[in-house]
Amino acid sequence: MTSTRVAAPTFEHHAEALGVGEPCPRISWKTVTEEAGWQQAAYEVAVDAPGGEPAWRSGRVVSGESVLVPWGAPALRSRDRREVRVRVWGAADSEPSAWSPPSVVEAGLLDTGDFTAGFVTPDWSEDTSVAQPATLLRRGFVLRAPVASARLYITALGVYEAEINGVRVGDQVLAPGWTSYQHRLRYQTFDVTGFLQPGANAIGAWVGDGWYRGRLGFEGGRRNIYGEHLGLLAQLEILYSDGTAETVTTDGEWQASRAPITSADLYDGESYDARREQPGWSQPGFDDRDWTAVRALDVDRARLVAPTGPPVRRIEEISPVEILTTPSGRTIVDFGQNLVGRLRITARAAAGHTVTLRHAEVLEDGELGTRPLRLAKATDSYTFRGGETEVWEPRFTVHGFRYAEVENWPGTLTLDDLTAVVLHTDMTRTGWFTCSDPMIDRLHENVVWSMRGNFLDVPTDCPQRDERLGWTGDILVFTPTAAYLYDCAGLLTSWLRDLAAEQQEAGGPIPLAVPGLLPAAPIAVWGDASTLVPWVLYQRTGDLGLLRDQFASMTAWMDVMTAHHARGGGQFGDDGIQMGDWLDPSALPEHPSAGRTDRMLVAAAYMVRSAEVVAATAELLGREDDRLRFAKLADEVRAQFQDEFISPHGRVSSDSQTAYALALQFALLPTEEARRGAARRLAELVRESRHAIGTGFVGTPLICDALCTAGALDTAYLMLTRREVPSFLYPLTMGATTMWERWDSMLPDGAINPGEMTSFNHYAFGAIADWLHRTVAGLAPAAPGYRKLLVRPVPGAGLTSATAAHETPYGRAEVAWQRTGTALTVDVTVPPNTTARIEFPDGTEPVEVGSGQHSFRVHCRAAEDDPTSEPTALERRIAARSTGAPIADWMRA
Repeated sequence: MTSTRVAAPTFEHHAEALGVGEPCPRISWKTVTEEAGWQQAAYEVAVDAPGGEPAWRSGRVVSGESVLVPWGAPALRSRDRREVRVRVWGAADSEPSAWSPPSVVEAGLLDTGDFTAGFVTPDWSEDTSVAQPATLLRRGFVLRAPVASARLYITALGVYEAEINGVRVGDQVLAPGWTSYQHRLRYQTFDVTGFLQPGANAIGAWVGDGWYRGRLGFEGGRRNIYGEHLGLLAQLEILYSDGTAETVTTDGEWQASRAPITSADLYDGESYDARREQPGWSQPGFDDRDWTAVRALDVDRARLVAPTGPPVRRIEEISPVEILTTPSGRTIVDFGQNLVGRLRITARAAAGHTVTLRHAEVLEDGELGTRPLRLAKATDSYTFRGGETEVWEPRFTVHGFRYAEVENWPGTLTLDDLTAVVLHTDMTRTGWFTCSDPMIDRLHENVVWSMRGNFLDVPTDCPQRDERLGWTGDILVFTPTAAYLYDCAGLLTSWLRDLAAEQQEAGGPIPLAVPGLLPAAPIAVWGDASTLVPWVLYQRTGDLGLLRDQFASMTAWMDVMTAHHARGGGQFGDDGIQMGDWLDPSALPEHPSAGRTDRMLVAAAYMVRSAEVVAATAELLGREDDRLRFAKLADEVRAQFQDEFISPHGRVSSDSQTAYALALQFALLPTEEARRGAARRLAELVRESRHAIGTGFVGTPLICDALCTAGALDTAYLMLTRREVPSFLYPLTMGATTMWERWDSMLPDGAINPGEMTSFNHYAFGAIADWLHRTVAGLAPAAPGYRKLLVRPVPGAGLTSATAAHETPYGRAEVAWQRTGTALTVDVTVPPNTTARIEFPDGTEPVEVGSGQHSFRVHCRAAEDDPTSEPTALERRIAARSTGAPIADWMRA
């Protein structure tokens, strides 16, 4: 028996495997061992039925694979529950490891016919042109025998919270979340065995407007986008100890009443009147004779799907740091951190007394800065029932805020009276970064907070104003950073399925935001999310199945762009619908797409990039005809790009940072002379601007990589550490605790940017963190899923140390370097069953190592910063491994 052990296996991208929607869920496991260079040679999977009865054994399988290994057992049927264990053999082991701890996977309802419940809605009239009170729905039932197990399958048209016998079921927030409801509606599965009691029982639910029929969109938005009637579907399946079963469903036996939530809106906030509470409403024996009957809704249950990732939950609680009095005499509470969530208040007041809470991200002239909210009221109110101390937190709203204005507080407000509850999708943290510069550390922390705030079931653009949409271009540029910081594959897999469904409905174009409230159109970068988000997720997770599932969407988008390009005669002429390098700092506040870079240059560059990615995907999937077709397209469009936008000496027609970054990083330059010319000009542009950032959404993820490719490492570091506006660190000098939507969302004098569109919590410019991880600290994947690591720290900017750690699919990888004078110490942790290539900044010959702890000490000389010179060997490796190398080249590297 070896000292090697195996952690409990996982399934697909599920953190919790109750009610999964995959009949054959792929299995992953991590091996823990102190044996250096350990490689898996074989594995065995054991699948047992409940009670430990063997159901299937793989036998010894000779394979090094341990991530998303195909399910070899008989396919799960609805409700099937299995325990799965794994053991492994190392390359030098004659005996296997001990069996891993078991992990349980349980299938949800896999077929439409498994749902016997239907949707019900209150049988009353409503004015759905305005926000309506939330609804209470309930039903009593009697259990005839002791219960062995019980499952609740439940969802809503709206958002819901369920209760059984007066106890809340689960801890999910804003369930079932936001999907493209006309195509996909998620249901949730709960083990409620312990909620039930002999004899009389009751089940109930709160249901509110949420995304389903609440106000969505900017410029006033729209209501009832998906439907006018709230609905609940609940199917409670009970297995008695004697082997018999019973099902309680949403049917005509249910009753409805108005909830004490008098209005609830995601943008405007929630109002709650505690005097309207009905104690015991979800308990047996409650008198519901005055409640209203329900009626059935005709809803296609074929759209019901199980979740692919975790739900939204309460993640953290933050106490306020200060209570302020504004120049106008108002009371404002500062929580010290811009966050997404809501407030919980604790107070005592007379019946009918109402407290009002208004939220915003910043102060302006000492008052709550509400103009960036546009038409979102972001206001909650609570009316006391009177008597004892009352504790209240909204159910069906969420706000982006650091500051809360408190009106009509009973008595003297103290810091102990309010708590901020942080909400976001309950993703597992997987990535960390630190360095010797506290400002850069704070920049990275701001990126993390902006991801947390904007990964609330869908990847949104900003969490505070009347928008909060899943903009496709925004997540495209941020996915490399997101996939490092958190395990977001389950969330983004669900989002990509919505994208594909809405794309199919539109005939090929991609909506600007998904779920789609905006029209689909052939708009580059935003539409390229259909190709590049799946590709990045494959690189970071090794999930080839995701590429297979999204391939039709990827090719449909390329077909749209090919036709669009052909209609222009193969030339990249003016096209007003393109958004270009969105929010280039040179663009006027009211014209965010009018930056320095030709919008059609951006579109053409991304067409080459996407065509290469789709060709590479086709190769991985064994689709040779598609590979040839899209590789040819990439070559043709690259040649056209060079003819139209590149001079023989490497001048790009748009003389901008973004134009050169695209040309260098997407391998669009035709010759070495052109590459050197473009490199020289990019470095000149940055130096001429005194290292000011000159890029928007498109250029920012590429600019520091492009400077490294150009041999201008010091210039990249000087750009990173600049503090004047516009720069990465300028917002920190203004007190930012999250990333801003604009480089100057707040002006140096403390005034809010005059543009209508500005947010103080927006992750797009946080894409720079990917460069911090890969280059400053030096940790990157060299093969899909981090099966091989590329360790290449590139110190600069006076940094004396940096560390990056990432929980890969194989285990924790870490790089930590420290510079003392001209000596550089590099410590590397390589997970079991992987290898690493380590490249050093002094040109020392790279080394290949296996798993375990490794330490190196090398000479560290200053990086050369002259793009007119021949690139060093290190710079050539950086260029070859950068995002700009042709896809086929670095796939084979």
